Amino acid sequence: MLALIAGGCAGTTVDVALHPLDTLRTRIQSQEGFWKAGGFKGTYKGIGSAALGSAPGAAAFFSTYETMKQVIKSNSGGKEHWTHHALASSCGEVAACLFRVPTAVVTQNMQVGAYDSFTQAVSTTYGRGGFGGFYVGYTTTVMREIPFAFIQFPLYEGLKKAWAGLQGEATSPNQGATCGSIAGAIASGITTPLDVAKTRIMLEKPAEGQAKQYTGTVQTLQVIFKAEGIPGLFKGLVPRVGWITAGGFIFFGAYEWAQAGLWKTGIWGKGS
Repeated sequence: MLALIAGGCAGTTVDVALHPLDTLRTRIQSQEGFWKAGGFKGTYKGIGSAALGSAPGAAAFFSTYETMKQVIKSNSGGKEHWTHHALASSCGEVAACLFRVPTAVVTQNMQVGAYDSFTQAVSTTYGRGGFGGFYVGYTTTVMREIPFAFIQFPLYEGLKKAWAGLQGEATSPNQGATCGSIAGAIASGITTPLDVAKTRIMLEKPAEGQAKQYTGTVQTLQVIFKAEGIPGLFKGLVPRVGWITAGGFIFFGAYEWAQAGLWKTGIWGKGS
């Protein structure tokens, strides 16, 4: 419970504090281009909707991650392997996306100036696509998060293990947070093309009677590559990596400190 609460608070803190960086990333990745999407003006647009989905998204991730990690471990004879962390974190990301995607749809459209207010964004999105309108880009988001998780969490656990081996004792919460930050930086850089695809799909609004330009993850990546080359696939790389590097330290820091607190109180039982 402590890890879940800490994760929720950390997720909200990260999304609110680093929202301007996320806005710059969205505008750089948008089809219309950075300056037409707003440039450096109004970088706090959409912060309300971003904050709204942060806590439940982070809580869903941590609760699913810890549960699945124990289930996988118990079904493997109590032995741990890097794939266990990868699979558990992937399950956590799928659960978290149920909350993250609807808020991302609203947030990103507000960041590029498509809507002037939260209520307008919600009502217009619902009017155009019903409840499903809030889940445009869900599949692409999950396809981004799963490889991200497969890279980040095994790397995070591996770095912690290596650090502990070098110093002859378990890593401290701050050291664990540093490992999470490094792992996040690497994973975010590698998965940037999928992030660009997700942004394009969420922001596209074809005129009435006009077909969509972006119809799926692979097709969107192909369209971007043909029109903009490799640089187009890595638009927003710097703010994305910066956002996740800084945010990862806060996010994993809360997770590590929560774990440390649970160990001291005995709530994190033996065999976990």
